[in-house]
Amino acid sequence: MKVYLIGVGMGNPETLTLAARRAIDASTLLIGAPRLLEGYAGKKLVRAILAKDIAEAIAGESAGPVSVLLSGDIGFYSGAKNLYPLLEGYEVEALPGISSLVYFCARCRTPWEDVHLVSAHGRAHNAPGEIQSHERTFVLTGGNYRAGDLCRELTDWGMDTVRITVGERLSYPDEAITRGTAGELAGRAFDSLAVVLAENDHPICRQYTAPGIPDDAFQRGKVPMTKEEVRSLCISKLRLEEHHTLWDVGAGTGSVSIEGCCAVPKGRVYAVERKPEAVALLEENKTKFGLTNLHIVEGMAPEALADLPAPDRVFLGGTSGNMEAILCLALEKNPEVRVVVTAVTLETIGEAVRCFDALGFADADIVQIAATRTRKAGRYHLMDAQNPVWILSGEACHE
Repeated sequence: MKVYLIGVGMGNPETLTLAARRAIDASTLLIGAPRLLEGYAGKKLVRAILAKDIAEAIAGESAGPVSVLLSGDIGFYSGAKNLYPLLEGYEVEALPGISSLVYFCARCRTPWEDVHLVSAHGRAHNAPGEIQSHERTFVLTGGNYRAGDLCRELTDWGMDTVRITVGERLSYPDEAITRGTAGELAGRAFDSLAVVLAENDHPICRQYTAPGIPDDAFQRGKVPMTKEEVRSLCISKLRLEEHHTLWDVGAGTGSVSIEGCCAVPKGRVYAVERKPEAVALLEENKTKFGLTNLHIVEGMAPEALADLPAPDRVFLGGTSGNMEAILCLALEKNPEVRVVVTAVTLETIGEAVRCFDALGFADADIVQIAATRTRKAGRYHLMDAQNPVWILSGEACHE
């Protein structure tokens, strides 16, 4: 039996391709979401959304052909993906339609070849993180997550100036296109059939292809800072992925936090620091580097960590004697967390080794780095040795 998988565009029958219209006219049965079946009252209809329900409806039809109506383009966040494996044995023909992306960008008179694509419709997502790391992002919204919710989240992330264009009920007679900043549109009520084009003039990206921001790029004051060579190795040992949540405990000036933010453009970094002067420098460096995914938490760990989201990675640059309690809390939130600890004293590295052993961190790795830098003295160059630093890293492993 012949089965057509038809992308019907946004829903208005006027956006159908001629091939799609001919297939619909030839079909004995139309299957799809209720909205997509409007206007076909003279046909035999089955209202279904889930792939298994659609497959069952097809199996119950003896003659055919059958047309499955799917919104937009069947290759763009479409239910067709889940249908293909269930239709073995049928003669399947796929007829793509006009996607909301193509239609909306045409209405906005803007090209879309450089637009980053995100779906926040009925799936896990981090749309603000995607937007903060790209200049232009197209977002499908819907269900319990509307365009106003996205704008409110962007505002909470400090991205209230991101330019937003919202398209509601595209292709229908009551189509509406609204423009403004995320701050202006935050919490505003939008239709569930809406898409968003977000334009961010200052996306987060790493200036260099590898970690190693020069020390003199940071506001430093008299607050301790993890130096460039040590910091680069620590970032490497953290093995950050772009969506990760990182805790930087004892953040100091925030040099590791800043490097971490560049490495996790779709994630978040929580810089935890108890000293007011260091917190002030953290704020200065956050502003200087323009990092909206850096969240500064003033307070003493582990108490200041209690309300933070579960970390994928933890960097301990200073624990004020609370290392074991901090690690226990991190493990409680994420039993598979990866941790990197720096130490400049034998006592600290000894405590770190003891905690790693006691708490079940697997394959702990210890590296000692002692960098020496040159400085000019007249026409000569002298060598200045930096304090040696131990770096302990490992992942929790609980079977």
